[in-house]
Parts: sequence; structure tokens; C-alpha cells
Amino acid sequence: MSGRRRSYESGHRPKFLVVVDETPECSRAIHFAARRAARTGSSMVILAVVDPPHNFEWIGVGEAMLAEGQEEAQKRLETAAKEARSAAGVEPEQVVLVREKPAAITEIIENDADISFLVLAAGTGKEGPGPLVSTIAGKTASTFPIPIVIVPGGLSDEEIDALAG
Repeated sequence: MSGRRRSYESGHRPKFLVVVDETPECSRAIHFAARRAARTGSSMVILAVVDPPHNFEWIGVGEAMLAEGQEEAQKRLETAAKEARSAAGVEPEQVVLVREKPAAITEIIENDADISFLVLAAGTGKEGPGPLVSTIAGKTASTFPIPIVIVPGGLSDEEIDALAG
């Protein structure tokens, strides 16, 4: 990933990217990104990732698992879109990709040069901030092509609203 992001150029509307998953803190990232997008006149992309089925010998089992995963991903996106509309009146673009999660994030950023921020929320449990935050904000942070915004998972809507402007 190299070159200048189109979102930094005049006339392009930057986008906030949120990865939607089943973690409780995901709603914190959605709320922040929606409020920030509304405040800055930006737009928002929500991404649900479906892990590809691996090593299925029976014909049809892998396809059924994939279809089920895509259906669940679409339901998560619908819920996330409702949260974004409720938080800030933002209608997010919805994307489902079948990939490993880090590869899906890289792909969507490479394919949409208007994406200018990745918004993640950190978990509040003893096990740490979560695997996605640890992976992206850890080892790859210095080479990541866009800023990463990490929202503390324990913030209330009011606290996020104050931070997001």
C-alpha cells in the first residue's frame, strides 16, 4: 500500500471504516465513527468479514457454511447501520468480504482510496484490547496506510459524543 490517499485531496469526501463483529465494544466504534462522520461531513463504511471455510471434503458443506456466515454478517451490518443512523443520522456503506480479517481490512483500504480512518474499539476485559486492536495497532501500526482510531470500549454514548464533536 503506497501512494497518497485520495481522501486527503480537495474534492474528496473522507470515509471512516469500522469493522463490525460480534464483540460488545464494536458498538463503541460505530457510535464514534458515526458521530465523527456527521460532524466532519465525511461518510462511513462498515465492514463485516466472513472467514472462509477450510478443508471441507463433503461437497456442499463449505458452501452452506459460507452462506450462513454471509447471512450472519449481513445481520450484523444491518444492526450496525441502525446504530449509525440512531447515533448521528449517518447512512453507512455496507460491505461483506470473505477473507481472513486482516486481509479483508487491507483489501478494502487498498480498493477505496477515500477511506481515511480505521476506527476500532478496545475491549474492556482482562484479556486485553482484543486481537484486532493488538494486531493492527501493534506490529503493523508503523506501516499502516491510514490513521487508526482506537475508542476505549468502556466509554458511554455521552463521553463518545463529547470526544467526537
